[in-house]
Amino acid sequence: MFDHVGIRVKDLNVSVRFYTAALDPLGFELTSRDESSASFGAKGAYSLWLYGGAPSTTPAHLAFTAPNAAAVDAFYREGLKTQGSDNGAPGVRQDYSPNYYAAFLYDPDGNNVEAVYLR
Repeated sequence: MFDHVGIRVKDLNVSVRFYTAALDPLGFELTSRDESSASFGAKGAYSLWLYGGAPSTTPAHLAFTAPNAAAVDAFYREGLKTQGSDNGAPGVRQDYSPNYYAAFLYDPDGNNVEAVYLR
């Protein structure tokens, strides 16, 4: 298990708007912010760190646990409103498991961000 993960982003303000909107339905909030970084987590945790500057040349895959299917749907909807782009609409992923409900977005830097609920 990991304690936290950090990724570089091209525009910290754009990424903070995206992750604030997309992760809110999953119970994550902005927990720290300064001019060069920001963090998100549940209830004051620092689980995801964003570092302003040039993004990584290799996109990351980040998967977040959702409390229910409605939260997966909201993650997808809110992420699309804030410069995220579609990488897989909400639905059951039979190729993973018959109870794997997920949605995928590309964040503003091209990272593959997923919300998953195991029904």
